[in-house]
Amino acid sequence: MYKHKIPEDLSCGIVIAMKVFGAKWKPCILDAIRHGYKRPSEIHKQIADATPRVIDMQLQELEITGIVEKKVFGGFPLRTEYNLTDIGKTILPIIDSMEKWGRENKQLFEDERGNFNTLAEAVSNGCR
Repeated sequence: MYKHKIPEDLSCGIVIAMKVFGAKWKPCILDAIRHGYKRPSEIHKQIADATPRVIDMQLQELEITGIVEKKVFGGFPLRTEYNLTDIGKTILPIIDSMEKWGRENKQLFEDERGNFNTLAEAVSNGCR
């Protein structure tokens, strides 16, 4: 993982949470694993907007922090699967809350064609 030149304030729980699972695709990765997509190729298909390289990097970071565990099965070809650890499972209610909030507020960030607007565009268009 990237090492900051300026030390981070690890006395703040939000900073710790964002550092561990706050990257752009990590909540989606954890949700995919929870729903049974355990092999990297399956996770790549579920999160088509992210490049496989980014997903692989974020899976590695989640493994380093102990949120997921990686199992490599022998044989040919080798097979790799990811599973949530006990501490990783404690993040699922947060992801559920994010999902609920997103669904409840989706219309605030969509234009008339159903395309996502940025918050700045939504606010400037008077969508509240």
